[in-house]
Amino acid sequence: MRALVVYAHPVEGSFASALRDRVVAALGRAGHDVDLLDLYADGFDPHLDAEEWSPDTPHAEDRPLLAAHIARVRRAEWLVFVYPTWFGGVPAMLKGWLDRVWVEHVAFARAPGSNRIRARLQQIRRVSVVTTYGSPRWTNMIEGEPGKRLLRRWLRVPFHPLARSQWIALYGMDQADAATRTAFLARVDRELVR
Repeated sequence: MRALVVYAHPVEGSFASALRDRVVAALGRAGHDVDLLDLYADGFDPHLDAEEWSPDTPHAEDRPLLAAHIARVRRAEWLVFVYPTWFGGVPAMLKGWLDRVWVEHVAFARAPGSNRIRARLQQIRRVSVVTTYGSPRWTNMIEGEPGKRLLRRWLRVPFHPLARSQWIALYGMDQADAATRTAFLARVDRELVR
């Protein structure tokens, strides 16, 4: 499978970067074609300006800075997101990427005269999320896990109707010791290749 790993964390050497490396290695060992998109290292600009938001401007794929990102998404059959959960959701960098790349004519199309959405990324048959939470699981359940809802529900709309999703999360990261982190790295490895 062609796997696009979308990574969002600003600090190299963080636990998130260890997760990124583990994901890329596990997918490679399993024989998948891996494309790593490191949003911070690539200098992606998550800023959506008024001109870009306007329906009178060119489509996203006509914008040189977005075209390469769109092409990578269109090649992918499996999306793997690796990021820390901050304030219950995805980092601003990743949210900005979604806002700018997952737009009409790329991720979906609308039927003329209707708001019905037609999926445009049906080649994607699997989406996985590898994330960490500073707080315990119960705290995030009370908050409603907005990041989880975003990526497991809304984001799947433009995919193949039988696309599978996978959520691999380490809760309580702020209190996690070295053994817990090592065990989570092993879990990521196991769950991605099974």
